[in-house]
Amino acid sequence: MVLEKKIGSDVKYPVTGLKKTVFGAAIGNFIEWFDYATYAYLATIISAVFFASSNPTVALLATFAVFAVSFIVRPLGGVIWGYYGDKLGRRKVLILTVIIMSLATFTIGLIPSYASIGILAPLLLLICRLAQGFSASGEYAGASVFIAEHAPDSNRGLLVSMVPASTAAGLLLGAVTASLLEFNLSHEALHSWGWRIPFLLSGPLGLFALFIRLKLEDPDLFKEMEKEMETEEKSPMLSGIKTNWREILAAVGVVSLNAVGFYIILTYMPTYLSKELGFNSVASILTTILSLASYVLFLPLIGMLADRVGRKPVLISACLLFILLTYPIFMMLSWGGVFAILAQILLGAILAGNDGVLATFLSEMFPTNARYSGFALSFNTSNALFGGTAPFVATFLISITHNTYAPAFYLMGAAVIAFVSLFWTKETVNQPLRSD
Repeated sequence: MVLEKKIGSDVKYPVTGLKKTVFGAAIGNFIEWFDYATYAYLATIISAVFFASSNPTVALLATFAVFAVSFIVRPLGGVIWGYYGDKLGRRKVLILTVIIMSLATFTIGLIPSYASIGILAPLLLLICRLAQGFSASGEYAGASVFIAEHAPDSNRGLLVSMVPASTAAGLLLGAVTASLLEFNLSHEALHSWGWRIPFLLSGPLGLFALFIRLKLEDPDLFKEMEKEMETEEKSPMLSGIKTNWREILAAVGVVSLNAVGFYIILTYMPTYLSKELGFNSVASILTTILSLASYVLFLPLIGMLADRVGRKPVLISACLLFILLTYPIFMMLSWGGVFAILAQILLGAILAGNDGVLATFLSEMFPTNARYSGFALSFNTSNALFGGTAPFVATFLISITHNTYAPAFYLMGAAVIAFVSLFWTKETVNQPLRSD
């Protein structure tokens, strides 16, 4: 006899099927974010390969500018993927996103250097980054909604926390891969061909993720809505957004902490440690791995905590911790040694306090007919405004203020925005997902 768990819509779902669903969504998300993060961890090498400049800071700013530009398409991607995700199904969109991400990342590994083809090299890099951004705009929201609509009300927080956990695991693999390349290859080998390895790996990894996702099925909540919509309006997205515009605006503010924190702590940090604090490149990546490991370990714990005490208390606590502790933690980073290690672990743990419940909270804010759209639009708009620009803004602030703690103030400001935005939202713990 197959064990079953009760879902919020009173539909029973086999435990074995639930595990398959969570794994399928999470493994694809893991691979997509390994692809997406590789660029950030190899930023200093990419700046030398694709940009011609006698000033390393200018070349690095150009690299992060390309990183930021890829986020311009994310709100547009959120609208497009949200529309098709709410109209055609979550599964179809998740299949398309992993195909686009894998192809774009694999292509980056094939682009010749600036020395070989001149200005065409950074232009091709930009096109691939735009494709990556477009794919990412549908991936995180889609995977979160997919799991949330399958999950029981009582442990939705834990199960959806597997999405940010798989994201961080992808980043962790990217960081480990980059550190292994830095440690084992000479400077010449790394800059000529070694940096291409993780990008080319996206080919076989993408095929594996595609194989897994082809076997998934859409949630029953979506199927029920789809039947109802057969006799009603065919494009519910616009009406759903109009009805829930207050929730979308509040969500943009709440996500700002995730956007800045994620890209400052988990992707920009190796560059910050090496360029601003004088760490060697291997030590910079290895200490960042500690943040990622801490982040991954705390995420499911935070998900379980949010299932017990509520979503908002956990999110508010994370905001306050960032406001109060970010500056002291950045001071610890500058001290180096064991203090830098402790600082990285603390940053990862506090960020998990926000991200471990954020995806669940966003999934629960919107009704079924606009859940994908509302989540994707708010999440990607905030990431375009605050996340994609974070490495560039941090580098720029340091260059004009000559204050190496400038990124800490940027992170604290995002925490204040998220804290204020949370007061415009409602608690959703242990409640069935909205149907209208």
